Amino acid sequence: MFGNLFEEGGNEGEAGVSVFSTTGGARFVKAGDEPPSPRGRSKLCGIRNQGGTCYLNSLLQTLLFTPEFREELFALGTDELGCLEDKHKPGAKVRVIPLELQRLFARLLLVDQQSASTADLTDSFGWNSNERTNQHDVQELNRILFSALEKSLVGTSGSTLIRRLYHGTIVNSIVCKECGNVSQRQEDFLDLTACVCGVSGLEEALCSMFVEEELFEGNNLYRCATCDRLVTAAKSAKLKKLPPFMTMSLLRFSFDCNKFERYKETGRYSFPLTINLRPFCEQTDGEDADYSYELFSVIIHKGGCYGGHYHVHIKDIECLGCWEPAEEDSNKKKTPPKPKREVKDVCETRLDENDPLCVLTAILDQEPSKSIRLDQLGQKVMEKVGSSWSKAFKRDYGPIGKFLQSHNDVFMLASNGTQVGLKAETLSPVSEPPCPAHHPTAADLEGGTVAELEGHREASHWFDLNDSTVTSIRASDIEKQFQGKESAYMLFYRKSQLQRPADALGNPHYKVPHALIQMAQEENMKLQQMREEYEASHNHVEVRIHLASSYQLRNGALQPIDSEPNASTALVFDRRKTVGDLRLAIYEQQEQWEGDLVLTLAKMLPAGLHLYNTLTDDSVLLCSAGIDTNRDLFVWNGREVCGAGVLTGVEWEPVLLTVVRPSLEAHDKPEAAAINETGDNMDGGGLKKEAMAFAGGATLGEVREALGQPAGSLLCQEQTGAKGGGECGAGEGGGASGWRVFSPDDMFRTLKELSLKDGDAMLVLEPQSFDNSMFTVNGDVVTVMTPSDCRWLQVEFQPQGARLGGGGEEDSRRVKVPAAGDTLLREVKQRALKELQLPGAEYCLRQMDISGKLLPPVSEDLCVRDAGVRLMTTVMLCLGRAPEPSQLFLHFSVGSPPPAGIEEMDMNIEKTCTVKECLQTVLNTAGIDGTCWHLRRLDWCEEVGEALNDEDASLAEMKINNGETLVISEGRLPPKGFLELSVWLYRDAVSIATDVNHTENGHAEEQLAEDHAVDQTNSHPSDLINVGTVEISEEVSLADLKTQVLTLPAFQNACVPATFLRVWEMEGCRLARVLRGNQITLRKLKITSGTNVCVQRLLKEEALSPKEIVLNIKMGVPGQSCYHPAEELIWNASCDSSPAGLRAFVAESYGLPADSLLLAKQQPHKHTWEEIGTWSSQLSKKKKKTSSLLGAPFHLKDGDVIGVRNLLIDDKDFYTRENEQSQQGLREQAEQQSIRERAGGSNCVGSQTKATKRPEVPLSINVGVFSSHCH
Repeated sequence: MFGNLFEEGGNEGEAGVSVFSTTGGARFVKAGDEPPSPRGRSKLCGIRNQGGTCYLNSLLQTLLFTPEFREELFALGTDELGCLEDKHKPGAKVRVIPLELQRLFARLLLVDQQSASTADLTDSFGWNSNERTNQHDVQELNRILFSALEKSLVGTSGSTLIRRLYHGTIVNSIVCKECGNVSQRQEDFLDLTACVCGVSGLEEALCSMFVEEELFEGNNLYRCATCDRLVTAAKSAKLKKLPPFMTMSLLRFSFDCNKFERYKETGRYSFPLTINLRPFCEQTDGEDADYSYELFSVIIHKGGCYGGHYHVHIKDIECLGCWEPAEEDSNKKKTPPKPKREVKDVCETRLDENDPLCVLTAILDQEPSKSIRLDQLGQKVMEKVGSSWSKAFKRDYGPIGKFLQSHNDVFMLASNGTQVGLKAETLSPVSEPPCPAHHPTAADLEGGTVAELEGHREASHWFDLNDSTVTSIRASDIEKQFQGKESAYMLFYRKSQLQRPADALGNPHYKVPHALIQMAQEENMKLQQMREEYEASHNHVEVRIHLASSYQLRNGALQPIDSEPNASTALVFDRRKTVGDLRLAIYEQQEQWEGDLVLTLAKMLPAGLHLYNTLTDDSVLLCSAGIDTNRDLFVWNGREVCGAGVLTGVEWEPVLLTVVRPSLEAHDKPEAAAINETGDNMDGGGLKKEAMAFAGGATLGEVREALGQPAGSLLCQEQTGAKGGGECGAGEGGGASGWRVFSPDDMFRTLKELSLKDGDAMLVLEPQSFDNSMFTVNGDVVTVMTPSDCRWLQVEFQPQGARLGGGGEEDSRRVKVPAAGDTLLREVKQRALKELQLPGAEYCLRQMDISGKLLPPVSEDLCVRDAGVRLMTTVMLCLGRAPEPSQLFLHFSVGSPPPAGIEEMDMNIEKTCTVKECLQTVLNTAGIDGTCWHLRRLDWCEEVGEALNDEDASLAEMKINNGETLVISEGRLPPKGFLELSVWLYRDAVSIATDVNHTENGHAEEQLAEDHAVDQTNSHPSDLINVGTVEISEEVSLADLKTQVLTLPAFQNACVPATFLRVWEMEGCRLARVLRGNQITLRKLKITSGTNVCVQRLLKEEALSPKEIVLNIKMGVPGQSCYHPAEELIWNASCDSSPAGLRAFVAESYGLPADSLLLAKQQPHKHTWEEIGTWSSQLSKKKKKTSSLLGAPFHLKDGDVIGVRNLLIDDKDFYTRENEQSQQGLREQAEQQSIRERAGGSNCVGSQTKATKRPEVPLSINVGVFSSHCH
């Protein structure tokens, strides 16, 4: 129906790589390595998306939850369908599609996996990889799949399966109003297509289809076979046969014939959960139950008409799933407090291991203090349910910490979230487990009464099946699908009489063939084995063992001894074992170990190895002790390392600081330090740097003592922004760095309290350091004047001819010039000129952007820092004078923006120079004569933009920026506040102008002729004459404009009152709109300078209102494809702007009956006619309303051409021979353009800016040929 117009918007649950997290850390594992996950809490199985098969998944789930369809399909054995093993044998007649559908249904019912694959089923359809990724319409799939099943089941006991369950009959009747004769015709239907546009809901749509009658009257009469003449008749339709399952297809997608594009109806469209079809049936004498239907499936489309995603809401008729309310609903329902009971062993059997709330509450209730550490809680969960929280619950409930916080009415967190406890009033779930709603099984309902069964039917719940994801929902959630981009698309109803036997309730094995049950059991065994192997292989962690004998305490942290190349050894261990097992394994490997063996968690920091928590409880599992992959373990005696005591814990983490001291060279030979190159320990500026580690809990005074500094020494911290060449750093040409002196109170604060971290610099100054000119103390700030910014700038000179001609690297010359942040750029240029030995000429320095374009020259009076030039970069040496600080460097181009690669005219202009003075300077420099020139800017897309209208304003006031391009355009600017309008004369008014100067305006007429040749129309202003220009204030009225137009030379001999002129605004060479309101100013009429206006002579005064439209009416010549000359009519649309109102106006103007007229609007650009009458006739009787022609889709405006055909004497359409020829020309142009694009596309990949939609491919399912004798 719609081909593959629906592209998959997103594949839930599908990814090429899946991420899973264990207690030992995160790893990336290919999806194929990890076995399929078991079913979730709903106990229902989803279907994996193959890339674009969400529409197929939604329909298959609907068929699965149609028990009658599923059981009849299961009833077909291999004697009728054949065996899949024989499908490749020559001559074998194997009905592959129903066999694969049986296997898929069995997997969805019985195999313990989160989602099943449809790859085998789509292979049986004959689909390739492209058809699996192209999404199609689910309504189309419903018909094609049922047709394929009917063909596949020919000659079997299920040959009538689809017809019996889904096919119904409609009877169409036409009743003659003259003789009462009834003509009837029956038609079969698979699904009912319900209109959505203009209808409030399903019942209203059915009413319009099967209750309302269509009358044949007026010009649309019916020929009665009995009366043998055209008569008035009524047509109606009724449902004759109702199928057990009624499918409703909603027409959400439509096609706009005016815009030639698809669109989706997203308005509200309601449908009931139960519906009675008696009012729509032919026979209505049955019981209510015969006409009553219940909704059990809603297929939903999310997205637009060119892309989206399908999922389905399904009612679990047989209670196969485990329904539970949404989390927010659970939080609202607080369990009333009950007396707590002691937890006995017998209660353990009642614990629901699938409910995390039940599991966690039971664990905490068994603790004497009703609380436990969060890391130990994870271990208890593993002992209780046999798997970790990540494996068992994280997919559905998120991390354990988030789950505890969301249930703050049950749990309370303490000690910054590391301790979790049970609130006092909480009831133990072991004694009263808050399990999900229990669904009765066949055993529960055996021998149940009809009332019990009816009560069970009401307890059936809804689920949302979204590819691999299954979620519990409420029936009230279906109302959310009434409207919006995510709305219902197909509805499936089942007869209320259809009741399921008690044995089928909660029993997924019901009527499943034994062979398929055995297949599912084998697959479950394989899955279980795969999961066990996977769990075992992924429960090994690799830890790094560090022995105390290989380390020594140095610089406040543990450092490897130099003689030990590898201070750690790797050990692979099962994380499900205890700390005691790990300790024993390490002890057995260390044969010479003596004394206590203590294991402490360690971490390698920039300062060295640091110790944290010591593992003291040997009974704790490794996964609960925080031991994961790549964890460091330190093995020691717990007291000292190589005779030195070691501080452990987070508060004693060592901090690696960069200690900066004045070097001896800086004191003895400052000038030598100025040229010292950067090294490991010297910064090239008289400062010596050394990395040292200190305990984070040590005070600053202890650090000073460790450095061996006297009490008078100053410790300073580098100020924020100075590090790394900040505001005044060397990276941007700095010459000084600032340091903040630590106060005496800071000496008693620890490094952690001072927020010192790894890599921070600390300047250490002794009292004698202040004798050096490098250091200046001002209050608590020390300024260090370092010559470390004595770096360089690379200056490159490229000859102008080589640059324009695209010369290579050999044409350019480079020199590296020493420079500092305070070096003047004039000095840099002079040194570069000297080393490059360039001839005497004016040069300037210019930077380049990332695209290689030269930036404006930099001012030579500025230093490197102030000019924004970064050191150790390249600047270009170019011909030309550098601008002064008071000047702007501007580019100029004449007539149009310069093409790429073409040199512009560059000039230095004073910022205080006016626009007029700037223009005159440029004209003199370029050697251009005349005064009819003005300046324009370049807009953001490098096209000629707005003019600089205020010639007396300075460049600074006009906000002209350095490096901007100005275009010198021909033409004189009107004074400020004035408009320059070009005036044209309408050809019917040529008689009033007897002295038109054709020579003076010849160029304008030639230009208009060229425009007309490109954009020909059938409208009357095809020949226009330019009669000059007027300059007029934008604050004058329209009447003043008419008066000034009459002063033009072309109107000197014309005696025409200004009130007898009509003024049009033009768009190109066409008349666009009539300017209304003689007293309205031109500014309010939105007339801008440069607008073309056209004057038209009238025979009387005119004062058009906003709703009066000037139309050109063309009456068709009867029997010919042509029209009489156009006649201008003014239609007042204020009373009735509908098509009927326009038809009545035209009929009154020509004295013709309105019912006999057919109107159409001409589309001059497309050379087509758009019929107005047919549009209104498309409206249904329930939707008829006043539709204005001033709005969509016609948008009637001044100057539109309306064609009229009198149907009483004329049977021709609106198209003329000229229209057909013009359309043929447009088609040829389109073909030529397509050929050029294809030719260009083969040579230039990626040249198209707009992605083209993929061609729509029809949906098909390949079915073999089976006869009625084939078994």
